[in-house]
Amino acid sequence: MTEFLFGPQLFSSHTLFRFWSPRHQTIQLQIEGEAPRDMEATGDGWHRCAVEGSRSGTRYSFVLPDGLSVPDPASRHQPRDVHGPSEVVDLDAVQRRVTDWMGRPVEELVFYELHVGTFTEEGTFLAVIDRLDHLRDLGVTALQLMPISDFPGTRGWGYDGVLPYAPESSYGRPEDLMALIDAAHERGLSIFLDVVYNHFGPDGNYLPAYAPIFTEHHQTPWGNGINYDDQGSKPVREFVIENALYWVRDFGFDGLRLDAVHAIKDDSGEHLLSELSRRVRAAAGGRHVHLIVENEDNNSELLARSADGKVPHFTAQWNDDIHHVLHIAATGETFGYYKDYAEDLPAKTGRALAEGFVFQGEMMEYRGETRGKPSADLPPTAFISFIQNHDQIGNRALGDRMVGSHPKAALQAIAATYLLAPQLPMLFMGEEWGAPEPFPFFCDFNEDLNEKVRQGRRKELSRLPGFDADDLPDPTAEETFRKAKLDWSRLSGMEAADMLAFYRHLLTLRRERIMPLLRDAGGGGGRFDVDGHGLAVTWRLGGKHLQLCANLSAEAATVPALPSGDILYQLGNIDGGKAQPWSLVWSLSHG
Repeated sequence: MTEFLFGPQLFSSHTLFRFWSPRHQTIQLQIEGEAPRDMEATGDGWHRCAVEGSRSGTRYSFVLPDGLSVPDPASRHQPRDVHGPSEVVDLDAVQRRVTDWMGRPVEELVFYELHVGTFTEEGTFLAVIDRLDHLRDLGVTALQLMPISDFPGTRGWGYDGVLPYAPESSYGRPEDLMALIDAAHERGLSIFLDVVYNHFGPDGNYLPAYAPIFTEHHQTPWGNGINYDDQGSKPVREFVIENALYWVRDFGFDGLRLDAVHAIKDDSGEHLLSELSRRVRAAAGGRHVHLIVENEDNNSELLARSADGKVPHFTAQWNDDIHHVLHIAATGETFGYYKDYAEDLPAKTGRALAEGFVFQGEMMEYRGETRGKPSADLPPTAFISFIQNHDQIGNRALGDRMVGSHPKAALQAIAATYLLAPQLPMLFMGEEWGAPEPFPFFCDFNEDLNEKVRQGRRKELSRLPGFDADDLPDPTAEETFRKAKLDWSRLSGMEAADMLAFYRHLLTLRRERIMPLLRDAGGGGGRFDVDGHGLAVTWRLGGKHLQLCANLSAEAATVPALPSGDILYQLGNIDGGKAQPWSLVWSLSHG
């Protein structure tokens, strides 16, 4: 395994415990059941202690001069949650069944975002394994796990994690996570992890008590920024970069999704994002490892390709823009940030499909500033498209999905649009059979923080309808969490079976006809035309043209171009340029 600065280091006869605490001259190591040991200060804030006979399973903590007992910030396992002792885990001892997995190239990626705690009734890593055959047969090629870094309590989205090296203990042990990764690779599935390097959660983060983890030089929505460029920042940077390496090299994840990178502030010579991507790619060797960003600023520079078409930094970005236009088309909702997309919707839909971002430097009223940079020169595989994800469902007042209140024809039309487009598609768990379960925000803090969460979400999302109601789901109640769990028994129903067959057919078509074209997809995106509600988009992929003619509206329309070449897929009726509501045709012709 990789040798890291942080966390316990196991040897045949002893374990070396390391702790970075530059704010204290003396630190003690507390092995559970034993008297505290004084650690040796070795300079630059580091404290070390070798313990003979200590091995995997040893539980320990560090004691600060004021008596405060804290877990290892690089703990590999927290058997009694984030306030309890850490446990030594020997990952080298885990027998991997798959040792020759090289990952999947970018053009083969079909993502499936899931939350471990609600994906199954059991809510564990091992229970996910039981559903991998379903995902493989569906046509998914890449699992996207929501964050799993240990967070307080037993239920949460994962974005309030405080111990980034320790998989959430309510989901299982680290060995269980490694078994899930092995099982995915056995089935030809890549597996990605959502990581949060822009903030720490409010409960259980002991780092400020002993290290300069935050800086007042930068502000984020969560308070002071993480210290990536101020005094004492070098170990902080290493702590985060080693975490990325840990997941990719030691566990075998095929890539990472970096949450809200626009909130990672760094004015040093090499931005943290650049150093992290450089070192992760070097460590991956010949494996297909992909780094994904969430970036509200739509900074296309992070996605730039080199002259030979290779990816120096980030493979792709979650593209909220394409979600927004397709969501408005299907639902007619124009509140909040949707309002900026509603005017001239067909043209904005065409731009999102052809060029990636809708906003490429234009003023966005909801933000009160310009947004984005030009993206038309990027290949379509630089963008991840979706019509549902955890944010877009969970940031609704009731956490409700579109399937509960909008016509099936509309939902199928937007699904057929994003699943066959050259961008990389991502499904949200249960979408493939029309799961009606909500996915509201939920957490499990102490009562003081619980009340702050209740009030904070109302304030944060006050510009969106419904958050002023008195009967909102309580995000801190266990019932809210349990209602989000998928009910897999619904798959036996006729409606669920029909929707599942629809998704399987589209993903089979994507695998057989679209994926081979993406291997030669260079920069330049596509081009689009509109005629009222009618839309035509064409992409040049290698020596062929892929074309979409569509009417993504509830009214009859005229499409601005006729389908040409081989018809790959048709939904509804488009005849002689006249398109019935929710109709589309995908076609393929030689260039």
